[in-house]
Amino acid sequence: MSRRPAVPKKTAPKKPAQRKTIHFISLGCPKNRVDTEVMLGVSGLSGYDLVARPEDATVIVVNTCGFIGEAKEESVDTILAMGAFKESGSCERLVVSGCLSQRYPEQLAVEMPEVDHFLGSSDMLKLKDVLASSLEHPAARMMVGNPADYLYRATDPRALSAARHSAYVKIAEGCNRTCSFCAIPDIRGKQRSRSIDDVVREVEQLVALGTVEVNLVSQDTIAFGRDLEGKSDLATLVRRVADVPGLRWLRIFYLYPEKLSDPLLELLAHHPVVLPYVDMPLQHASTSMLRRMRRGHYAPRLREVVETLRKRVPDLTFRSAFIVGHPGETDADFEELCDFVRWAELDRVVAFRYSHEEETRSGAMDDDVPAKVAAARHRKLMTLQRAISKRKLKAMIGRELEVLVEGVSDESEFLLEGRHRGQAPEIDGKVFLANGTAAIGTITKAIVTHAADYDLVADLYDESGVAPEPPPGARRRRLRTIG
Repeated sequence: MSRRPAVPKKTAPKKPAQRKTIHFISLGCPKNRVDTEVMLGVSGLSGYDLVARPEDATVIVVNTCGFIGEAKEESVDTILAMGAFKESGSCERLVVSGCLSQRYPEQLAVEMPEVDHFLGSSDMLKLKDVLASSLEHPAARMMVGNPADYLYRATDPRALSAARHSAYVKIAEGCNRTCSFCAIPDIRGKQRSRSIDDVVREVEQLVALGTVEVNLVSQDTIAFGRDLEGKSDLATLVRRVADVPGLRWLRIFYLYPEKLSDPLLELLAHHPVVLPYVDMPLQHASTSMLRRMRRGHYAPRLREVVETLRKRVPDLTFRSAFIVGHPGETDADFEELCDFVRWAELDRVVAFRYSHEEETRSGAMDDDVPAKVAAARHRKLMTLQRAISKRKLKAMIGRELEVLVEGVSDESEFLLEGRHRGQAPEIDGKVFLANGTAAIGTITKAIVTHAADYDLVADLYDESGVAPEPPPGARRRRLRTIG
């Protein structure tokens, strides 16, 4: 009797491996954005695909800000909102990083059980360990390094989160200042400058990828190199970076109002790549308040800085930040600040209402300004600056500008949008471009036709260098868009 051939056993088909996806939310300043882009590079090397919607992500990373009260509230609200996707979406792990977790690791660990891993402000590369671990054998929950001591390098992974034509480059980390209102030295650590060669190497890599605009940032940019040996000052760095072939625009952020060196002033005034743009947070303009803030200078110094820059740097764009409602700020102090803003006629001003921060000298002061008074002062200062900005922009009508084209405007399909040399990405106004076409990431010429409070409208030039005549009705549509 013959045997029947053996029938192979049926096996269940293998389930396809779940796609590894990740979603990032970056809060706070451009320095935090650079940190997020390092983690984005880490996740790419770990085999994760970036997704735009948190509900589609298996891992969600929230890079937090913990600088002032409003920023902390935004960070907490965002973490809680993302935690909900562990129930309603694909999220298997929620990671919190940045300044908030650096500052309050134990408190957050207790109050936020939905968070699977905490990284601090210097722990971007540790995300690799999180992503390499399994759900059955996860990485440690608390991975916040103390003190914060990381300084990223050109060899570290980094993937730009926005268009390649513009990038921030962080040249240093931490701060050695002792401003009474600021907790950054406790959160980010002492000043740590990158080597000039390493910064230049990163800019060369970015330019090779298509970057035409670089924005140099750190907590205290004017102090770059003071912790290094040899000739490593800011002017030397700026010159080296500006001379990278292919770079078109170089902008400097967060200068401190101390003596500016002649070499740096010359670069701002005359180098074709270094933009005549100064971001210098002055914080206040009353001597008594500057003393309480421990800024290391007084009101006459601020006027001297403004006068020097206006005199030495043609076509200067000056951006600053001020704090209102700091403990001890009197009506006379605030009026002195307003008088300074009227006199200086700065191009851009942002104002913050004072926020008590733990373990700062200002936080221990007991002569608080009532919240309603601080809010009223904030409104008055910004109303004052809005009129100055509107007047200065109106004076630009008819002027020819170089504009970096960034894409189709969110305001109207009839418009492109971009920025001129005096507009930094995301924090300043825009130039809405009409009556022509231009490729994204190119720098082209346009002539200003209209000005609003913070934005401009301009007509693109055609190849012959002449601005085309607008089609019927285009100007009306354009102006309705800007308002």
